[in-house]
Amino acid sequence: MQASHLQELVDLEDSYWWHVAKRQLVTRLLNKYAPAPGRLVEGGIGSGRNLIEFRDMGYDVSGFDLMPESVAHVRQRGIEDVHVHDLGQPWPVAEKSLKAVVLLDVLEHVEHPVEVLGHVKKALADDGAVIITVPAYPWLFSRWDEQLGHFRRYTTREFRRHAAEAGFRVNWLNHWNSFTLPAAMAVRGVEKVFPKREHPDFPKVSRFTNNALLTAAAAERWCMGKLPVPAGLSLAGVLTK
Repeated sequence: MQASHLQELVDLEDSYWWHVAKRQLVTRLLNKYAPAPGRLVEGGIGSGRNLIEFRDMGYDVSGFDLMPESVAHVRQRGIEDVHVHDLGQPWPVAEKSLKAVVLLDVLEHVEHPVEVLGHVKKALADDGAVIITVPAYPWLFSRWDEQLGHFRRYTTREFRRHAAEAGFRVNWLNHWNSFTLPAAMAVRGVEKVFPKREHPDFPKVSRFTNNALLTAAAAERWCMGKLPVPAGLSLAGVLTK
């Protein structure tokens, strides 16, 4: 992640619908599959807003990131146990010591995701869970993904394959962010033909639109509790041993 994108996260993560909706989905999954208390590690801490939420839920939180700027910023926000670390290297935590691991839009950034998941499995307690989000649909791969440093966008089949190769069971897997898929398909198609962005950014929306999208996300989460969501810009999954 570029330093400019980190600043964008700092500016947006408290209120922008995409960040808020994803955080609400993840906290719901944590409460169901690996409720606090316990130690939680987030890989790819960004601005630290998620770690603050997880701490407030009752977890003993820590995190890793490749960017020294992210680590410094999160420490300034009052979370000291964060460190610069390559997730593809063995994790500096005791075996089976983690109640939860959170990897939000991280695995698409690493060349060898199965290695990362292997380190996660070693650190995860037998009753713990891993919460993961990744972008969906390889056919949507665009300049946005390239500029963000993505190696891939995921299919459900590839997600399950990577989990199985690392020795995990996929306890739950679903698409999310279905309600913006048609617009994203149109925008990505135009950008492939007429590339304009110099760097990836989140489209600005009015307060009314932001609230409307949050309402749509809440409705989608309700649906997830009843039946699978068949399509969406992202995948969210829960892995257990």
